[in-house]
Amino acid sequence: MEQEEAVPGSVRPGGRTARVREAVLRVAGDLLAERGFAHLDLAEVAARAEVGKTTVYRRWRTPAGLVTDLLADMAEQSLPHADTGSLLGDLTANAHLVAATLTDPRQGRLFQAVIVAATCDEAAATALRRFYDVRLTEWAPCVVAAIERGEAAPGTDSRAVLSAVSGPLYYRLLASGDPIDDNAIRTSAAAAAGAARAGMFVTPAGRDAD
Repeated sequence: MEQEEAVPGSVRPGGRTARVREAVLRVAGDLLAERGFAHLDLAEVAARAEVGKTTVYRRWRTPAGLVTDLLADMAEQSLPHADTGSLLGDLTANAHLVAATLTDPRQGRLFQAVIVAATCDEAAATALRRFYDVRLTEWAPCVVAAIERGEAAPGTDSRAVLSAVSGPLYYRLLASGDPIDDNAIRTSAAAAAGAARAGMFVTPAGRDAD
C-alpha cells in the first residue's frame, strides 16, 4: 500500500509518483502565478494536471501543502554559485540571478504568492526558510573565498552579505514597486561588497576571535 502521510516535500518520490508530483507542482505554480495563493484550489489543480482529485487531496491535503512541496522542488533545482574571481563579480552574478527570477512574468508572481502563503501557514513558512537556507548555503563559498583573498574581513557572515544583495531587490518587488533594473542590480551588489570590505558583516564571534 502506498504511503501518503509524509509531510509534503519531505519525500523524493520516483516513477509514476514522481511524474504525478511534477505535473501537479507545475500546475500549482501556474495557478499561483495567475491568481495568487488565495485562489489556489486543489480540485482545479487536479483537473488541470489530469490527476485524480483523491490523489491530490491525500498527498498534499491543503493549498499550503502544495506550496510547501513546490518550494521543496524549487530548492532541489537550486543553481550553483558563481566563481568570477572577485567578491563584487560574484555578488553581481547573484543579484542578476535574483533579479531574473523576480522580474520573470511567472516566477515573480509565484514568489509573491508563496510569500503570502508563508505569512499565514507555518508549514509554508518553514519551507520558505528552508528554500532560502539552500540558496544561501549554495552561495556562501563566494564570501568564504573573498575572505581568503582579503576582500572581506575575517569573521564575515556570508549569509548576511548575500541577504544584503537580495533584500533591496525583494523590497522593490513586494513594497516600493520600483523597477528591478540593471542599476538596482549593480547598486545592491556594490553596496553589499563595500560593506563586507568595511567589516560591517563581521559577527560578534568573529570580532572576539581577532
